[in-house]
Amino acid sequence: MDQIIVSLMNGVIYGLLLFMVSAGLTLIFGMMGVLNFAHASFYMLGAYFAYTLQGAIGFWLALVVSPVLVGLVGVVVERFFLRRVHHHGHAHELLLTFGLSFIVAESIKLFFGNFPVDYRIPAALDVSAFTVGGAQYPVYRLLMGGIAIAMFVVIYLLLTRTRVGIVVRSAIYKPRMAEALGHNVPLVFMGVFGVGAALAGLAGAVAGAFYTTNPNMALELGVMVFVVVVVGGLGSLGGAMLASLLIGVVTSLAVGVDRSLADLFALFGAGEWATSVGGLMTLKISSLSATIPFALMLLILLVRPSGLMGEKA
Repeated sequence: MDQIIVSLMNGVIYGLLLFMVSAGLTLIFGMMGVLNFAHASFYMLGAYFAYTLQGAIGFWLALVVSPVLVGLVGVVVERFFLRRVHHHGHAHELLLTFGLSFIVAESIKLFFGNFPVDYRIPAALDVSAFTVGGAQYPVYRLLMGGIAIAMFVVIYLLLTRTRVGIVVRSAIYKPRMAEALGHNVPLVFMGVFGVGAALAGLAGAVAGAFYTTNPNMALELGVMVFVVVVVGGLGSLGGAMLASLLIGVVTSLAVGVDRSLADLFALFGAGEWATSVGGLMTLKISSLSATIPFALMLLILLVRPSGLMGEKA
C-alpha cells in the first residue's frame, strides 16, 4: 500500500512537471497557432542558465532570472525568425524550430560538454518532508508540484480575468479589430511567444536541479510534451493539466507492476499456453511503461481526435 501511495505521489509530481513544460507550448499554439518543435530546448536552456547563474547570484535568484533570459531568447526567435516564415504555414515553422532545436543542443555541448553538469538542490532544500513506508519523501518534489499548480492558476487568471488576457484573445480571434482599436498585434504575439518560452525555462530551472541537467534533456522530455499537448487537446490549458497528470500517474504506476498478460491468462487456467506463446504475452507491464503514453495518444486520436478537452473542428 505504501508503495502505491509513493508511486501515485511521484506520478502526480512528474505529471505536474510535464504540465510546466507543456503549458508554454499549449499557450503558444492556442494563442498563435505555432507548433514549436524547439520548445523543449527552452526547457533545457532554463536549466543551464540557472546552473550558470546560481554560483554568482544564488539558487533562488537564478530561478527568477533564468526564465527571464529564456523568455528574451524566445522573443528574439519570434521576432527575427518565426515571424518571417509564419505566413508560409506550419511546415515552415516546424522545419525552422526543428533546426533551432539542433542548434541549441549543439551549442550546449560546445560550451558545457557532452556530459551532465553539477546542478544540484541547495542543502537547505535537500531534506525530507515526511516518511511513507520507511521511505523519505523529498521536500523539493513538493516544491516543484507547488510551483506547477501556481503556474496553472496564474496563467488561467491572467487569460480570463485581466485586461491583458482580453487583449491577447482579441488579437487571436479578431486581429484586424484589435489593430483598429490601437493594439499592436505582432507585439502581442511576440510577447505570448516570449512568455511561453519563459514558462519552459522556469520548468527547466526548477526541475534541472532535481533531475539530471544534460545536453539530451530536451530530447528526453520533448517528445512526451507533444504527447501531452495532443492528448489534452491542442491549445487547451486545462487539457494539458489533465493529460499531464494522467500520463504521469499511469506511467509511474506501470513501473511498479511486474506482471504480464501471461499472469492474467493464468487466472483462467491458460497460463502455460500464454507462456509458451511468448512475445507480447510475457512482456512485463513495467518494461512497457515508457510506451503507455504513446498508446494512450493513439487511443485518444482514434476516439477523440481533438483531444480530451480540445475544441472540435
